[in-house]
Amino acid sequence: MKVLLVDDEPLIRTGLRAILEPEFEVVGEAESGAAVAPLVRRLRPDVVVMDIRMPGVDGIEATKRILAHVDAPPRILILTTFEHDDHVFEALRAGASGFLLKRADPAELVRAIRLLAEGDSLLFPAAIRRLAARQARAPRDLDLTGREAEILRAMARGLSNAEIADALVVSLETVKTHVSAILAKLGARDRTQAVIRAYDSGFVSPSQEGDGSDS
Repeated sequence: MKVLLVDDEPLIRTGLRAILEPEFEVVGEAESGAAVAPLVRRLRPDVVVMDIRMPGVDGIEATKRILAHVDAPPRILILTTFEHDDHVFEALRAGASGFLLKRADPAELVRAIRLLAEGDSLLFPAAIRRLAARQARAPRDLDLTGREAEILRAMARGLSNAEIADALVVSLETVKTHVSAILAKLGARDRTQAVIRAYDSGFVSPSQEGDGSDS
């Protein structure tokens, strides 16, 4: 599994490399968001681990450039110092697949990269709700069936496919089929993007989702 590191601080990149190299192949580093898209095209990483706040081109703009200019783009994991940073929601809206706090344990970082590389989501529902509350949008119809709407709301609460299947008393394959249909209808490339679109559209709101627990 190939990983690209992006952070303007050399010490941070060195620490990340030391954590990740026993588990992954760190194929490169960048100190600026401006350099990321060309590096991604050349090195073809599976996951980009990127700081959100960098001078010049930040992690949000770098994410947009990757998705706009790279065929079959990698998953993007945003690193942030502050959980309630509004920039995190903007990065997820731009196409990042998840975020992690810089104070997270090394094992959490390794797990997060594995999850994203395998196509899973890295959602923290309570944090997403708090961020979404500051980004309210006028409600609009997403043209989902009743069952799809039910599953999207469950996704927004952070439930896995298996947990949704148990809650709705349907098979795991049925849930996967509905999730694929939801992604296609919303033009989302993964579960994270589907949930962000659900909040952006007003289909789900922070007040609807309650407190819940992060997952």
